[in-house]
Amino acid sequence: MRIKKKNSLGLLKSEKDTSVVVAMSGGVDSSTVAGLMKKEGYNVIGITLKLYDDIKASVKSRQCCSGQDVVDAKRVSNQLNIDHKILYYQKKFKEGVIDNFVDSYLKGETPIPCVQCNQTVKFRDLYDVAKDLKADVLVTGHYVKSFNNNGISEMYRAVDHARDQSYFLFNTTQEQLNYLRFPLGDLQKKETREIARELNLNVADKPDSQDICFVPNGDYASVIRKFKPESYKKGNIKDLNGKVIGTHEGIINFTIGQRKGIKIANKEPLYIVKINSLKNEIIVGNKHDLEVDEIKLRNLNFLCDDIKKYNSNLFAKIRSTGELIKTKISFVDNIVKVKLDKKESGVSPGQACVFYSKDSVGDKVLGGGWIESSY
Repeated sequence: MRIKKKNSLGLLKSEKDTSVVVAMSGGVDSSTVAGLMKKEGYNVIGITLKLYDDIKASVKSRQCCSGQDVVDAKRVSNQLNIDHKILYYQKKFKEGVIDNFVDSYLKGETPIPCVQCNQTVKFRDLYDVAKDLKADVLVTGHYVKSFNNNGISEMYRAVDHARDQSYFLFNTTQEQLNYLRFPLGDLQKKETREIARELNLNVADKPDSQDICFVPNGDYASVIRKFKPESYKKGNIKDLNGKVIGTHEGIINFTIGQRKGIKIANKEPLYIVKINSLKNEIIVGNKHDLEVDEIKLRNLNFLCDDIKKYNSNLFAKIRSTGELIKTKISFVDNIVKVKLDKKESGVSPGQACVFYSKDSVGDKVLGGGWIESSY
């Protein structure tokens, strides 16, 4: 029988003949997605990634992808009566995410491991696994919207801007995006929990993860100490005129824009405005010294043909919780420069700058790059 109508995933196949791999982290979002796919009649395979060996943390720690999350994903899969696989990716995760995290801090940068995780083990390795399983699509619980037209997908910010995760997915390739589906993009978080309760999932009221999975209680310095204990080297703290005004116990204890922990008396509060890893120096200044409106980027990934065509309708987001800022982009001698319409504070190398344009559908993701320096 010929299928003339596309299913909810945009495929010209019946639901029962459509094989779906759902990335299941053990949280309410991915569990709800698995439940929805099962309810709609798709042939669902749940896959959970074991990414790191559990770190003993306090009861207050709310990490993602923990050992308990793996157990919860298995329980949800059993409840939904779907196939479930656990992939042990500790080595891949360490090489692709943790090592990069540590090295980035040692360079005086402020890394975003969630972007690296999506770029490597989740959307690269899991993508390959889903393809090997002959799945038609890979479905996740990310809060982003995508529209697939004739096999080409475009990514947009989620309806729930407070939960939107498009910033963390800027490095997704077009090939991966065409294969991915994000059913939660049109939902508010409270609606997701309501659906989970309707599906009677035992994770419906599970708290959201807040900590980076391998960083218990937000103590990133302890992770660096574990892998690179030699990185704790004393050095000088200088003012913007190059005068030594104090010492520090290691540059990994500081990030751009930080105020606490400098331990130097001054008439006005001092902030970290630059970290020179080569000289093991911290440069401090006043709050207004943090303000920049030009950014230099490296390692760009675009989801459009020519981003310069969007310069009249181009916006940038330079932190995951930040606003969209009107901007222009230029390419000069193989250097990519971003000119912001207004000054921003605390812009740090190692963070991402993600580009958007506005249209009748919403805020479309055009790609982005890594911040190398700011002016």
